[in-house]
Amino acid sequence: MEIKLAVIGGTGFYEPGLLDQSKEIEVETEYGLSRLLTGTYQKQKIAFLTRHGAKHSLPPHKINYRANIAALKKLGVERVLSTTAVGSLRQEYAPGTFVVIDQFIDQTKTRVDTFFDGEDGAVYHTDFTEPYCPQLRNSLGRHFNKQGLAYVDKGTYICTEGPRYESPAEIKAFRTWGADVVGMTGVPEVTLAREAGLCYSSLSLVTNLAAGISKSHLTHKEVIDMVDEKISIIREVFLDVLVTLPDERNCRCWEKEDIELGG
Repeated sequence: MEIKLAVIGGTGFYEPGLLDQSKEIEVETEYGLSRLLTGTYQKQKIAFLTRHGAKHSLPPHKINYRANIAALKKLGVERVLSTTAVGSLRQEYAPGTFVVIDQFIDQTKTRVDTFFDGEDGAVYHTDFTEPYCPQLRNSLGRHFNKQGLAYVDKGTYICTEGPRYESPAEIKAFRTWGADVVGMTGVPEVTLAREAGLCYSSLSLVTNLAAGISKSHLTHKEVIDMVDEKISIIREVFLDVLVTLPDERNCRCWEKEDIELGG
């Protein structure tokens, strides 16, 4: 039985929780090795991938994004929910706010961000009018509404290289571009997922106000503390959304020539 559903956990989200019969597996791809957990929730098989490694051993710019997405593709995954811890560029998006991302801005510098590097003699240009799967985004929104949980239904995520935090001057510039939240891992994960024909959606949790907006210096501890406070909500939302999705994918995420990933 193929595993069609997956969760990618970000900072502080290192254990899937709630999964039965969980086991660790290794998936070898032509881009490298990816380690995942698999298990079941309400009889649905789900893969869980820890983006930073089990003990947060991988900084954002050294994550093997291509191997991770290729591994999910190789397992048969069709739909992916990911979580990111972010800084807020808006005073009204206080720590603890959930944002269902709908757009991104890429400010990374050194990452390999495509499967289509031209080595096969062909050049592909992927449409990103809707970077995040609308079906998954709507499902997340319905779940938040059903549970009476506050959230923001759209937002622009700007991805920086890391691992350092941004300067106040950078944050000021990003605000003028229309960014709402800032993180270090959302790209190229979202672009690779679309190239692989996967439905992908990202739920961002605001863990702090960004530099120059916050009245104090930024620390990793405040990020972890906020994720710890909200982790049970993230787990329940993700797993419940995944197991209640209709079988049919009524989006355009997969409408492209299929490609073979992972070797």
